[in-house]
Amino acid sequence: MKREKEVATRLTSGWRVCIDYRKLNVVTRKDHFPLPFIDQVLDRESGHHFYCFLDGYSGYFQIEIDVEDQEKTTFTCPFETYAYKRMPFGLYNALATFQRCMLSIFSDMVERIMEVFMDDITIYGS
Repeated sequence: MKREKEVATRLTSGWRVCIDYRKLNVVTRKDHFPLPFIDQVLDRESGHHFYCFLDGYSGYFQIEIDVEDQEKTTFTCPFETYAYKRMPFGLYNALATFQRCMLSIFSDMVERIMEVFMDDITIYGS
C-alpha cells in the first residue's frame, strides 16, 4: 500500500499585492545601509544551548511612508487608484530601512543575545 505524504497548507486570509516598482526604484536615491555578514552572525550564534527563531512576516509593512512620498507608490485598479501608507514589498530601500529600524529598536540586544538578519530574528543564550 502506497502511503500518501501529508502537505501542510496555510489558508489565505486575504490578497497579497505585488506591484512592479522598477521605474520608481531606478530614480530612488540608494540607501547603502549594510546588512550583517551572515558568517559573522552564525559565529556569534554558535555554541549556545537555547535558540528562538522569529519571522518578521510582513515586517516592512509596519513602517509608515512619509505623507509626501505616499503618492509615489500609487497604483491603478479598474475603478480606483490607491497609494500605500506603509512600505510595500518591492521598494529598493525597504530592506535597508527595515534593517535600520530593527537595529535601532533592539540596539541593546543585537550581537549580545539577538541577531537580526533582514526579517528574521534569532534570540540565543546559554
